[in-house]
Amino acid sequence: MRPERRGGTYAILVASVGVVARASSPPKSPEQEWTDAATTERVLAALEANPIYYFRDVEVAVDYGVARLSGYLWTTDALYAAQDVARRVPGVTGVQDAMELERQGNRGGGDGTGSN
Repeated sequence: MRPERRGGTYAILVASVGVVARASSPPKSPEQEWTDAATTERVLAALEANPIYYFRDVEVAVDYGVARLSGYLWTTDALYAAQDVARRVPGVTGVQDAMELERQGNRGGGDGTGSN
């Protein structure tokens, strides 16, 4: 077998093991589902109550206490503030940042002139 093929086979094997590992994790209990949903609502409320930044384009999902923030913000200060707000919410054990900065009023596509 040529070395190039071995590397590709190894990558497929590693990816397959990762899929099996995720598929074998136990489902959430009803209590954990409720806890994560309640924590999600608290994070959303805290973001909305912030008097400085507009966080309506931030989406929140909580999984076992870890808040995943996604969506769009306009400044890095707002991005860090959203992480800080989420981190301070009771029940949040960690924060994953999947937010993006919106560039020139665009969310991908377009040329920044407003005419797509």
